[in-house]
Amino acid sequence: MLDVNGIMEIIPQRDPFLMIDKVEEFVPGESCIAYKNVRKEEWYFKGHFPGNPIMPGVLITEALAQTGAVAILSMEENKGKNALFGGIDKLKFKKMVVPGDVLKLEVKIIKRKGPIGVGEAIATVDGKIAAKGELTFAVV
Repeated sequence: MLDVNGIMEIIPQRDPFLMIDKVEEFVPGESCIAYKNVRKEEWYFKGHFPGNPIMPGVLITEALAQTGAVAILSMEENKGKNALFGGIDKLKFKKMVVPGDVLKLEVKIIKRKGPIGVGEAIATVDGKIAAKGELTFAVV
């Protein structure tokens, strides 16, 4: 288990753009399970949407990417590097994420060739899929 400080030792994102609060488990180079506690005080709820706060899909996607980055950047040869988006494929949003939700983020690395890889990503709330797709990354 990693708290925010442990996460920040692996990935470079910082407040207000660190989108995961804790890591339940990870296997370097293979997988990661993380969580985001969606708080009503989140900066993006001021404008998305007033009176009807919904976590933007792009930020759910970013939370998934950061979860995958923990798996990839925790590998010894990738320490101190960054993982950038190379592509987003087959990503579907199935459920709104709102204040009070706990977003479970799971990424399994399904392909890797050199610095490029693909992660199968699933975000759920209470066991229901909020988003699912594939994220391509490049380690730089």
